[in-house]
This record gives sequence, C-alpha cells and structure tokens, in this order.
Amino acid sequence: MAMEHALAAFATLFAVLDPVGTTSLFIALTAAHDGAGRLRVAALGTGVAFAVLLLFALAGEAVLAFVGISLPAFRIAGGILLFLTALDMLFERRTARRERKVEEERESQAAAEAPDDPSVFPLAIPLIAGPGAIAAMILLMGAAAGDMERQGIVLGTMAGVLLLQFGMFLLGGPIGRVLGRTGMLVVTRLMGMLLAALAVQFVIDGIAAVIRGMGAGA
Repeated sequence: MAMEHALAAFATLFAVLDPVGTTSLFIALTAAHDGAGRLRVAALGTGVAFAVLLLFALAGEAVLAFVGISLPAFRIAGGILLFLTALDMLFERRTARRERKVEEERESQAAAEAPDDPSVFPLAIPLIAGPGAIAAMILLMGAAAGDMERQGIVLGTMAGVLLLQFGMFLLGGPIGRVLGRTGMLVVTRLMGMLLAALAVQFVIDGIAAVIRGMGAGA
C-alpha cells in the first residue's frame, strides 16, 4: 500500500508540476542570465515553491476548516481544477498562457539595464507552486489523514519531484536540445492524460465521501 501511495503521489505531482514544460520556460526566463545567475534563480525558485507547498500540505486542512469547507467538497473542487489543468495540458492552452507570461517577462527584462529576478514570480509562483499543485498537496495529504507514514511519503515525494525539477533546471540547455519543442509537447500531453484520470478519481472519492456522510447522518 505504501508503494502504491508513493506511485500515485509521484504521478499526480509530476503531472501537475510538469517539470519538463516548466524547464522549457525556465530556459526562456533566464536567457539574459549567466551560469551563476541561472543557478541562483533555480535554487531560489524551487526553494520558495517547496516552502509554499509544504505550508499548504501541513496547514491546508486547517485553513479549509477555518473557512467552513469540508475535505470531500475540496476533493471534488480540487479534482475539477486538476481536470481543467489536464485539459490545458492536452490542448496546449496552459503552455500558451505560460509562454505569454514568459514573453512579457522577457520584454520587461529587455527594457531594464540588468535582468530581473524571475525566481519568486513567475517561476516559483505560479509556474511551479500554482493552484493545481497546491490543491494536489491538500488532497494527497487529506487522503493520508491519520497515517503518518503515508503523509511522510507524500511530503518526501513532493521534495523528490522538486529536486528533480531543480536538476532539470540545471540541465535545461541539454534537455531542451535533446527533446526539442515536439518532444516536450509529447511529454506534456502524456502527463495531461494521466492527470485527467487522477482528477476524475479525486472527484469520485469526494462524492463517495459525501454519500457516506449522508448515510451515517441518516
């Protein structure tokens, strides 16, 4: 069961964080930086994203309880959000939006004497730790509620995916040349299909929890 949970967490987070697609945008965002600058942006961007996702992983349910949202309701809403993200990946809408943000950032950099720092925005938020990733962390931690081992697996998997993302940032140039735009689009669409299936499962789990709650209340 632990291995199955780890694989599900990895598949979900890898699909949502989309390290391959984010790496292509990192290359564009840091085009005006030297090697040391790219390393600093990569380290700070992934570090900030880790802090944001860890915060919502540990305190996400408390925030939901404070505003009066049940976990099953958030599972359904989060599943719908992840499904919309999957559709964006399948039909390239997310890639187009990201590329527009990158282009705007590059235009602003060109107007300045020194390159701007894209590590916090838009790299860490929202390209890495976006709404989909935050929702995925809350859902995965909620599914492992009461099981410290499974929650540890989720947190470890999240750290592992971000470490993989950091490594891909460092290898961004060679990876981009090997895969090319076509290769990156193929990987993104495969991840979109997987994420769509996982999103539907989240919705099913949320509806099942609501039905169980209604049955227990009756």
